[in-house]
Amino acid sequence: MNSGIITSVGIDISKHKSTVAVRRPGGEIVLMPFDICHNVDGITSFIKILKSLDGEIRVVMEHTGAYWRPIALSLKQAGFFVSVVNAILIHNFSDNSLRKVKTDKADSLKIANYGLTFWSDLREYTSEDETRQLLKMQSRLYERTTDIGIMLRNALISLLDQTFPGANKLFRDESRNTKGHVKWVDFVMRFWHKECVATLSLNAFADKFLKWCKRTGYRFNPSDAQRIHTIARNTVATLPKNNSTKLLIVQAVISLNAVYDSLQVIRTEMNHLASLLPEYEIIMNLDGVGKITGSQLIAEIGDVRRFSHKGALVAYAGVDAPPFQSGTFDSKNRHVSKRGSPYLRKILFQIVSMILVNEKMDNSVFCFMDKKRAEGKHFYVYTVAGAAKFLRIYYAKVKEYLNKQNCLT
Repeated sequence: MNSGIITSVGIDISKHKSTVAVRRPGGEIVLMPFDICHNVDGITSFIKILKSLDGEIRVVMEHTGAYWRPIALSLKQAGFFVSVVNAILIHNFSDNSLRKVKTDKADSLKIANYGLTFWSDLREYTSEDETRQLLKMQSRLYERTTDIGIMLRNALISLLDQTFPGANKLFRDESRNTKGHVKWVDFVMRFWHKECVATLSLNAFADKFLKWCKRTGYRFNPSDAQRIHTIARNTVATLPKNNSTKLLIVQAVISLNAVYDSLQVIRTEMNHLASLLPEYEIIMNLDGVGKITGSQLIAEIGDVRRFSHKGALVAYAGVDAPPFQSGTFDSKNRHVSKRGSPYLRKILFQIVSMILVNEKMDNSVFCFMDKKRAEGKHFYVYTVAGAAKFLRIYYAKVKEYLNKQNCLT
């Protein structure tokens, strides 16, 4: 075996199969592009082919959804160097051709050429901790379930506008019980039409409302009973009070509460998984971070040690503003790249918004944003700048803590 030979294996990932090309320096194509199936036989045969090649082998593939995982894990277990590259880097890489060709074979050759070009810069893929993988999946599920909840909530409000207008504003806050249900949603399950309240006397309604609060676990307030009774008698319903209308409202509430039940379970599991990771306490003590945003932050960032420096983490979040300069022109009005994780940017916005609400003068992120705000910067500008500063602090604190833990062990 000639140890001086370097061989780049480019894999264009698809859902059920992948296309492989093998190249060496000087434009040599060792193996013409061929397909492999994502099953035991296909992967086993592919590993045998790679083991028959001479020299140092590095396998390069794009980070495409979750389809790359079976191939990457199998090759890693077989002892090969595997590098999983951001798809944008591959897309922007020039294969020294003016022709724009988009086929699986051409893409696999391009990926293999990328591996040769950046051979010494390729970062080896390390199997993610199972807890981190599960946490990230739970975080994404939480986002999707939340979106469904918003859709169902809006649908319920639309129906209530025709039976009990303003029912979603009957209570001053979004009170929740131990199941994660919202008070006004459970209220309209029982009092689904304005006539369910307006036809009763104030004392009769207050008595029913008190019993309902005790049964459902919500706090009873006599002033709420009086206010709701007054609103019900002054509002106008466009749908009649009958069984068909009741069925619409009740089924809408049941569907929404089913989503709230799922969210409660996911929130609990996310916090449990996050608490198993070493950086949990450090992150939860950061200003602006709660149990949900903290768990999501850990899920989306992953092991912070995979970033070479703090700027790499900021770039991954897409809140960096790359320089734009050509000749004598040097842009002073740069925009954030938005090339990173949109999920992470959403979480960061929630965190910096909470920091702004808390207004703690001993918080360096708040002071930084407050300074930018005093300079007349737009809200979007100083919140994005605050998000970038928060990430730099996050990187420094978490990496220092993890390094200390490694030294102790």
